Amino acid sequence: QVQLVESGGGLVQAGGSLRLSCKASGRIFSSYAMGWFRQAPGKERDFVAAINWGGVKYYAESVKGRFTISRDNAKNTVYLQMNSLKPEDTAVYFCAADFSDQAVVAGTSGYWGQGTQVTVSS
Repeated sequence: QVQLVESGGGLVQAGGSLRLSCKASGRIFSSYAMGWFRQAPGKERDFVAAINWGGVKYYAESVKGRFTISRDNAKNTVYLQMNSLKPEDTAVYFCAADFSDQAVVAGTSGYWGQGTQVTVSS
């Protein structure tokens, strides 16, 4: 009923920038909280950032000051602007959506995308 498709990943040098997009389709509501997780090879999936319907934003400490989450409800799209990228940011990035801010932050979202690869070279 709700599909999430990520795009914008790729290869970038350390210090560079990328902008990820997550397009929602189906029965999506503007009141959904949206967020991003990432998973590096051999590691657990970690919270990155989230934004609720009112524009309140949440960030992992590791990305605070470097990443910015935003959304365009008219386009049913959430964005993750990633600046000052580091090799440790290399991971598959997943988009998530739920009615609850805390469900998104906790990784228990009802809806997930398939992921997009981000690789940061030294």
